[in-house]
Amino acid sequence: MARGGRGGGRGETSRLDESDVRVRPGRGTRPRSKRRPEHADAVEAMVIGVDRGRWTCAPDEDPQRRVVAMRARELGRTPVVVGDRVGLVGDVSGGEDALARIVRVADRVSVLRRTADDTDPYERVVVANASHLVVVTSLADPAPRTGFVDRALVAAYAGGLTPVLCLTKADLADPAPFAAQYAELDLPVVVTRAGVDPTGLREVVDGRVTALVGHSGVGKSTLVNQLVPDADRAVGEVSGVGKGRHTSTSAVALALPHQRGWVIDTPGVRSFGLAHIAVDDVVAAFGDLAEAIEECPRGCAHLGPPSDPECALDAEVAAGRLSAGRLEALRRVLTALRIPAWELT
Repeated sequence: MARGGRGGGRGETSRLDESDVRVRPGRGTRPRSKRRPEHADAVEAMVIGVDRGRWTCAPDEDPQRRVVAMRARELGRTPVVVGDRVGLVGDVSGGEDALARIVRVADRVSVLRRTADDTDPYERVVVANASHLVVVTSLADPAPRTGFVDRALVAAYAGGLTPVLCLTKADLADPAPFAAQYAELDLPVVVTRAGVDPTGLREVVDGRVTALVGHSGVGKSTLVNQLVPDADRAVGEVSGVGKGRHTSTSAVALALPHQRGWVIDTPGVRSFGLAHIAVDDVVAAFGDLAEAIEECPRGCAHLGPPSDPECALDAEVAAGRLSAGRLEALRRVLTALRIPAWELT
């Protein structure tokens, strides 16, 4: 009987399969849904300041309100920079202890990028969604630096921003010779003088999101204070993010009077590493040249002889479809990609 019982037990076991056995999965093996909340009720806003894992945002529904937010967990390490368009949920009241969450970041229409130097492969997005980049340089004290201007233009063209050259301290030197170097690029140029309202620059920034870059001492801070009379107070409000403060390494967006656009001050951008930019990215910004370079041999840097003897842009000049002056100006800007950043700062 005992033997038969053991045999019968083995027979019963042999007829079992995995469907007869319930196995409770451990916590780490349970399937996780990939669906994420849509947050249809999220408040649309623009990021105007960043500091230590907190973002200051201005909601579209009330741009004067300042909402401090953190990045939602579902975004992971998605970068969020000044100028980004975001969706906010949670406490968007802007109260002293209120904290909202950034649950989505919209696709960017333009990006101002740089690397630490020309050998650094890591791109840093400085500003998102600005329509214009104003490159501020003084005509004297300090002397203008063509290399910095050229690199800033390269970054603007490659990032989808419209560059504007702003020449300050015209009361100390004639702006014509320096501006003439860029005339063939159809580059807008505005000129400012000490003690005179920057009317031309006001027209550029009016109704737009505009980033300003420039070396120390060129008068950029003076321009910002003229465009935004309460700039110091506005920076203080943005500095309320966490326990930090606005520093020389962070960008900040300042609302123009009557909410007619934003000026993004980028005091930390003293040079542009261009390791992330290819020459074709720059030339593509010129509509009349984008098709021509399709005839260039692979690897052409568009600098012409002797390094690029078969560059198709020379053929465009020979055929009368491109002015020699325009090509010369473009090639001087492209040369900035060949000169180490540290030599231009």
